[in-house]
Amino acid sequence: MSSRFKATVKLPRERMYDIVLAPVVTEKATMVTDANFVTFKVATGASKPEIKAAVEGLFNVTVLQVNTITVHGKRKLWRGRPGQRSDWKKAMVKLAPGQSIDLTTGI
Repeated sequence: MSSRFKATVKLPRERMYDIVLAPVVTEKATMVTDANFVTFKVATGASKPEIKAAVEGLFNVTVLQVNTITVHGKRKLWRGRPGQRSDWKKAMVKLAPGQSIDLTTGI
C-alpha cells in the first residue's frame, strides 16, 4: 500500500481519551515545541494512526507526523526489595504550521 493512500481511523470519543493519557511537560519536551512538536503519554497498545486520530479529534488540529517511543521502567528498590516501574509509551506529535495546543487549559 502506498504512503499516499493511508486509511484514516475513526474512533469514538471515549477511546480518544483512553489513548491520550497526559501531556509530557519536561525541559526536553518543551524545547521541541519550537519545531511544532507536542509530546503526550499514550496507551502502550495504541498505534500511530490511532494516536493521530485521537489528537486530531480531541484538539481540533492537523497532525503531520507521529513518532512513538516505549520508555522502559527503571529497576528500583522498594522497601529494600527489588522492583520495577511500569513501562509507558510516549508520542511526539508534529502539528501543521500555524497550529498549536495549549496544554495548560486541558480538554
